[in-house]
Amino acid sequence: MDTFHLDQQLVRRHFGRAAKSYEQHDVLQREVQAALLERLDFYTQTPQRVIDVGAGTGRGSALLKQRYAKAEVIAVDLALPMLRTAKQHSSWLKPFIRICAEATSLPLADHSVDVLHSNLCFQWIDDLPGLFGECVRVLKPGGLLAFSTFGPDTLKELRAAWAEADQQPHVSRFLDMHDVGDAMLNAGLRDPVLDVFRYTLTYSEPRKLLEELQGLGATNADRARERGLTGKSRYQRMLAAYEAMRVDERIPATWEVVTAHAWGPPVGQPRRGSDGGEIASFSIDSLRGSRRK
Repeated sequence: MDTFHLDQQLVRRHFGRAAKSYEQHDVLQREVQAALLERLDFYTQTPQRVIDVGAGTGRGSALLKQRYAKAEVIAVDLALPMLRTAKQHSSWLKPFIRICAEATSLPLADHSVDVLHSNLCFQWIDDLPGLFGECVRVLKPGGLLAFSTFGPDTLKELRAAWAEADQQPHVSRFLDMHDVGDAMLNAGLRDPVLDVFRYTLTYSEPRKLLEELQGLGATNADRARERGLTGKSRYQRMLAAYEAMRVDERIPATWEVVTAHAWGPPVGQPRRGSDGGEIASFSIDSLRGSRRK
């Protein structure tokens, strides 16, 4: 597994600043959202509680409330300005709750969630054991986890262009589908199914892509990034390298999207420990009933 660490405070700050501009640039996010909602067809029960992790401006939360009108829908995001913006999508007829929290520390009771939905959020979390462990904690046995995230080929053209200018990380790195799948299994999630899709968006010039990334809040938050301003000469070298990739008078940008779903395990199902062994967890109450006198 590729090891890297994200600055979570910077992630929160970037998305907070992008709250007002996000929906001007979220064409891809809406497309991926539509495909992700199709995975919810696998869940054939009537959910009582649905959570949208990394809800952003709340478009997905509103769609979830529209689909599950009788359920309690909760929009969770680590950036408070995003949740303030999300209020515009929460109507008095179909309201959803907004909670500011991190995906690895959800303020919800154990086994209290029927459907956990997350659209293009998990790539901003580098602690996969903590992330999927929290998903297992809050999901009811048989509850559905459905999410999308970016894969390592995302923005490969921009990454290659920057490599022509210097050796510093200017583009966020993303984990491979196999690493994500392994982390899901290690956490104890049942029957994970993962698929990869590639989208290519085109722009009139590289600067338009950079403006879009900034408008989305999707800028580099790698802790190993270079601090300070990028020199003008290096920036110009990057632009020139990207211009050389122009196809049919347009600048391409690849987005590798991993879409997945899995099921909450039964209480007590073993999960893999860090040492390769298996760990099973039971509540004290369930053990009390089986103790011999």
